Amino acid sequence: MVWTMNSRQDSSHSPVFLAINDGRVVRAACDEHGSWAVETVLAGLAAVTLAADPGHPDTVYAGTQGNGIYRSDDRGRSWAQLGLAGQIVKSIAVSPHDPRVVYAGVKPAAVYKTTDGGRSWAELDGFRRVPHRWWWFSPAEAPFRAYVNDLAISPDAPDVVLAGIEFGAVVRSDDGGRTWSAHRPGAIRDCHAPRFHARDGRWLYEAGGTGGGAALSRDGGRTWSQPRAGLARHYGVVCAADPQRPEVWYVALAPGPRQAYGRDVESYLYRASAGADWQPIGWEPHPMSQMPRALVTVPESPGHLYVGTTYGDVWHTADYGDSWQRLPFDLGGGLSMLIV
Repeated sequence: MVWTMNSRQDSSHSPVFLAINDGRVVRAACDEHGSWAVETVLAGLAAVTLAADPGHPDTVYAGTQGNGIYRSDDRGRSWAQLGLAGQIVKSIAVSPHDPRVVYAGVKPAAVYKTTDGGRSWAELDGFRRVPHRWWWFSPAEAPFRAYVNDLAISPDAPDVVLAGIEFGAVVRSDDGGRTWSAHRPGAIRDCHAPRFHARDGRWLYEAGGTGGGAALSRDGGRTWSQPRAGLARHYGVVCAADPQRPEVWYVALAPGPRQAYGRDVESYLYRASAGADWQPIGWEPHPMSQMPRALVTVPESPGHLYVGTTYGDVWHTADYGDSWQRLPFDLGGGLSMLIV
């Protein structure tokens, strides 16, 4: 499908969007004539997660529900199987220090690592010895076994890795995944999205389904706080931080999982800055009728935030959420992840 770009957009600087929609990877790109095209580029493999190489944005990875990992070296146009066949790959993180180093979180909860760009993978056995992991339990999907919902690598320290377990814990490794801590104090156990700041590894952010819904660390993930002032709801779905100002970050919330992932959508989008109370932002008054399923910032674009919603819309702000524009394409209903 093709949409024409309006006068407020410049095709020479338009990003390429990749999204997961009902198990398919779809791609939206703008040509030199200002027309947006949306196409399915990976289908039939039950894709569940996407990750880009921070230093080489044309290299993108997709994790699948039982078909391992796929990689694209042309920003999603073509794909090749990379390994971990048979694994349910729920999360992927590419090292910003060495593109050959990639971590993969799977279900049941385990972490794999490659140091040669995916030619070989090894399970990190130390993750199976995380304290108290015996009680991890995920109510999100049958058969209700815990899984690694997300992974994050420090931009400052190559061997510092955070793993967030769906309804389990947030754990930290200081040695490239050989050993792991217990759940970090103050973090949200029902972890939906841990994020390092793009440039400052002291700052981490989390959205989660318990506690305050949003959590913040300023010591590299060792300890966390849950700032709640100003939040109307406390079921956190996704979060993001401004690429230059780590004190500015965003979180999307709902009253609970039914309103976040079901048909009875009730969503809230907030911005925090420099320790002040959370402020509501968005393109419509709260509660909003579209659930943000992805919040995406771009390293060289301070103030910019892209929001992908369940219905396949993408909204954009260039001024930290003060004003918004809906981009002129539709990624389709069932959107669950977006990268730019």
